[in-house]
Amino acid sequence: MTLRHGFKAEARRLALEVREEMGIGILAPLDPYALAELYGIEVHDLRHPSLPRAAVRHLTEVRPGAFSAALVAVGTGSVIIENHAHDPVRRRSTIAHEMAHVLLEHEFGLLLTEDETCRGGSRTVEREAAELSGELLIPCAAARVAAFRRWTDTTVARHFRVSRRMARWRMNATGARTVAQRCVDKRRNAVAAAARSRG
Repeated sequence: MTLRHGFKAEARRLALEVREEMGIGILAPLDPYALAELYGIEVHDLRHPSLPRAAVRHLTEVRPGAFSAALVAVGTGSVIIENHAHDPVRRRSTIAHEMAHVLLEHEFGLLLTEDETCRGGSRTVEREAAELSGELLIPCAAARVAAFRRWTDTTVARHFRVSRRMARWRMNATGARTVAQRCVDKRRNAVAAAARSRG
């Protein structure tokens, strides 16, 4: 399933607007928790004493992959419930994803299914949130800077505080390394042509 026409450009613009609102440049790691706070969205984990211990144990120890986070309506607002058993870089991506739903004003509903997917929305809605969260964490322009600097996926991941998988996806999805290589090739060919014309 593909994103609607023009959505990627829209996501790029929105992510840059959000970064400007937060007072950070394209190369700064974005703090998804600070973004949630900026929009008045509280983030809670599964350690709350009111939650059933058996359910929490199931989601944090038995099947930790079954639940990452959920955006839950509370009165006229909403909160994010996250799985504290996941590693920090995964949690950052998860919060960014949930905040992407907020920023895109998606309707939401919680659904935990047998195949360990969670949300009542459509695949299109999920793809849009994934695209925007990727832009929030590693903007296209930042990926291109990283490509020109010849950063590895590991360096990109460490710099933006995301997983290597996220770094690899963003570097590939943005075509950053392809763009950088074409520029290098174009420059090299121009230099070679100039040398031939002088010779």
